Amino acid sequence: MKAVVITKNKDLLWTDVPDPVLSDGEVLVEIHAAALNRADLMQREGIYPPPPGCPDWPGLEIAGVIREMSPEAKKESQWQIGDKVCALLGGGGYAQYAAVHHTMLMPVPKGLSMVEAAALPEAFATAYLNLFMEGGAKAGDVLLMHAGASGLASVIIPMAKAFGLRVITTVLSAEIAKSIAHLNADVVIDTSVDNVAQRLKAEEEKGCPVNIAIDCLGGEMAGECLPYVAYGCRWIIIATLAGDISAINLRTMFMKNIRLIGSTLRSKPQNVKAHILACLVKEIWPKVETGEIRPTIFKTLPVTEAQAAHSLLEKGKNIGKVVLVIRD
Repeated sequence: MKAVVITKNKDLLWTDVPDPVLSDGEVLVEIHAAALNRADLMQREGIYPPPPGCPDWPGLEIAGVIREMSPEAKKESQWQIGDKVCALLGGGGYAQYAAVHHTMLMPVPKGLSMVEAAALPEAFATAYLNLFMEGGAKAGDVLLMHAGASGLASVIIPMAKAFGLRVITTVLSAEIAKSIAHLNADVVIDTSVDNVAQRLKAEEEKGCPVNIAIDCLGGEMAGECLPYVAYGCRWIIIATLAGDISAINLRTMFMKNIRLIGSTLRSKPQNVKAHILACLVKEIWPKVETGEIRPTIFKTLPVTEAQAAHSLLEKGKNIGKVVLVIRD
């Protein structure tokens, strides 16, 4: 089969690789579409390797059709050959086929295309993990979701709104703020003209302090914002795009009982990921099928143009998810 491999020069090359071999409990998925994530860029740079046993080529979320099943998968699951599925992978999604454990599969929600379905597993699982498992979100909470134009924010913001949270997000310009208006965030902070910490202070003063922050930026802003969050706030760090170092007043941490949480989905054990996916199908898929929550697709590109697709994320050009099409 073919897959997108990372060359020694860090280029992306669509080339021949060995066919997947099914292990116990796995199925063979014929991939129709694969969505991009920033973890793919980090893997390409050599700073975020795939878990042991996963293919070397990138790709964490796919949609496609089951073509083969191991005897264990047939015995242990309800899946059938020919089922349309989306799947969460440890890696290996930029390819024609992938071997996937049956617990990492979800049905394609009714009414969604393969492209839309490919944008669900990683983003929706990350959203669920951090909103509900790490963040303990409940109706009435205030969420701060940085990088409102990102693919992850395009999922987390409507998911949070669907469950009754007030949402604050940040963007780099007024133009970007307009482009995410459909997400219906309650407060959009344009960081080209506003200071995030001061805006959070104003929110606190009017009785709307942040209960949960999902922070993909880090940097100095994180420490600057902590004095203005709610008592018991869960500040969840999922990436550090703005820098790895921040000055934090430790007195603020214990006086406000702030929980500083580091979180990655990719490193979670398979049983934890399987639990998250089961929760998605039970609790989130009905809202996806009614249109209450949908992924925002920014652009689709053929898999042979994976390098151009990466460039969109690197330059911050995307408003929502970028998806590679393997089969029409």
